[in-house]
Amino acid sequence: MRRRDFITLLGGAAAGWPLTARAQQTAMPVVGFLADGTPEGFAPRLVAVKRGLQETGFIEGRNVVVEPRWANRNYQLLPSLADDLVRRKVSAIVTVGTEKVTRAAKDATTAIPIVATMSGDPVSRGLVASINHPGGNLTVVSLFTSSSNALIAKRVELLHEVVPKATTLGWLVDSNILDYDDQEHEIQSAAQAFGLKLAIARVDGNSDVEAALASLVRDGAGAITMTGPLFSGNRARVVAAAARASMPALYEWRTFVDEGGLMSYGSDIDAVYRQAGIYAGRVLKGENVGDLPVIQQSKIEFIVNLKTAKALGLSLPIPLLGRADEVIE
Repeated sequence: MRRRDFITLLGGAAAGWPLTARAQQTAMPVVGFLADGTPEGFAPRLVAVKRGLQETGFIEGRNVVVEPRWANRNYQLLPSLADDLVRRKVSAIVTVGTEKVTRAAKDATTAIPIVATMSGDPVSRGLVASINHPGGNLTVVSLFTSSSNALIAKRVELLHEVVPKATTLGWLVDSNILDYDDQEHEIQSAAQAFGLKLAIARVDGNSDVEAALASLVRDGAGAITMTGPLFSGNRARVVAAAARASMPALYEWRTFVDEGGLMSYGSDIDAVYRQAGIYAGRVLKGENVGDLPVIQQSKIEFIVNLKTAKALGLSLPIPLLGRADEVIE
């Protein structure tokens, strides 16, 4: 090879080196998805987060990576799972499940932006400085309003309207929610307002949902409602158990009603997690997570499954059906 040709070849190769190096160094941003539930139970929530990311221009596999971490109801795993995402140097973390998930992420990092999904007032819980300006490295997309008291009271009212002869209300509650005392006080007050006794069955990750429901039946419950992400991750079991017990039940989310549950009264769960994905996308684009206001849900939907009502032998009042946002027949 002539010297001139060799120099030309070498120069051409050298010109390509920076491009190759830049291509190797360019990595897609990673969004961590930290959940206390199971992949099967929380799959719709992960899909909704990805849809929100896509709305902001981030498509999984093309220009963003989404890395889920599942505790599978083993809450002791949450700190190590959060630490793993920090070591992975993710660009943002979306938390899903009880407040324990958000606490684990917050304890693991003060630098990585966190988009938390949770119920209750994040200000009084000490998670953000204010609703309009959360500050720090965390903001919240609320599952309900900042206070769920009005929702709980309305659920009790709806059940009382559907089963007016019931004298005892059953409450299935996820024992892992950190605001249990507040929730118990609110539902106790709502039950007393309608002259109802309250029977409580606390359920943890290893408990038998069917056994808990059976205990409420033994305590004389004529209808039940429930609180906590544990049940959302076990929708099919919960709905089937209520059907076997011929128990009228009102759920937090419409996903239960879609699977055969009687009624739901709550926010649009898919919209909540889609919005969490949108916030994560905005963070990836450079916005400060502490400047993103806490989102409080304003739209509450009431869904009724008329087929399930007939199977339970219930004749639902016409005015109640008229107030439903959707009646599934």
